[in-house]
Amino acid sequence: MSKVAVIAHAGKTVGGGLEELRETLSRAGVTDPIWSEVPKSRFAPKRVRAALKDGADLIFVWGGDGMVQQCVDVAAGKGVPLAIIPAGTANLFASSLDIPQDISEAVHIGLHGSQRELDVGKINGERFTVMAGAGLDAQMIQDADGGLKDRFGRLAYIWTASKQLRGDPFKARIEVNGELWYKGKASCVLLGNIGSLFGGVEVFDNARPDDGLLELGVTNAEGIGQWARTMAQTAVGTTSKSPFVQTTKAEKVEIELSRKVRYELDGGERTTVKHLKAKVEPKAITVRVREGG
Repeated sequence: MSKVAVIAHAGKTVGGGLEELRETLSRAGVTDPIWSEVPKSRFAPKRVRAALKDGADLIFVWGGDGMVQQCVDVAAGKGVPLAIIPAGTANLFASSLDIPQDISEAVHIGLHGSQRELDVGKINGERFTVMAGAGLDAQMIQDADGGLKDRFGRLAYIWTASKQLRGDPFKARIEVNGELWYKGKASCVLLGNIGSLFGGVEVFDNARPDDGLLELGVTNAEGIGQWARTMAQTAVGTTSKSPFVQTTKAEKVEIELSRKVRYELDGGERTTVKHLKAKVEPKAITVRVREGG
């Protein structure tokens, strides 16, 4: 039996909660895991480092995309597989890998599933698994994190987005793999490792987390009318055909902005910046997935 660690966001829950997770692991023969609970995802990296130092060779991560991101930021490149128990408001990374919000199934996948090597993105020195972005999406997340997200879940993002649609655009200069790719107005710049947002809406067509590339998109949509047209195109899976959207794939991206703009990664807000530097780290993490997944 592997030396198993559990790093859990104590404020997130699914099913019977952490008590059910303990019982499920015990029935599977994991009676004395390295167990660590944190009140916020930002405390997870220290616990992951401690688990690795203690010899863990399988780490269960309990929480949403933000919790997974914090753990991946430390575990990438260490060769220790992660097993995800999706228990957050957003579980886009887990759902993209067909890991269910069912503790028994997720534990079985974690202990007995196949191992899949996946890329991660890295932006301004920090890794992400789903998406990073600057502009409208980051401001939306900042507003939703003011207590609304915990109370209303995904609806909080929709509500705060509706308040941001009249925001002023900024100018962006974007280099892809060392060459100028975009120069002009922008209201949102997105980098993706997977393609889906809430409800299975595909932001990036044909995105894969193991192709050695990041997805890159920029939109210059302004106001409710243009954003409505853009989201309508996105909803039917034709984002790249929107007149307000430009997309490509990249190994390295450098973004210069005309003013300081807030950015986010995997649903967690960060500071305001005028410069973003991103790259892909191919096959940087190993995740347990369903057999054949």
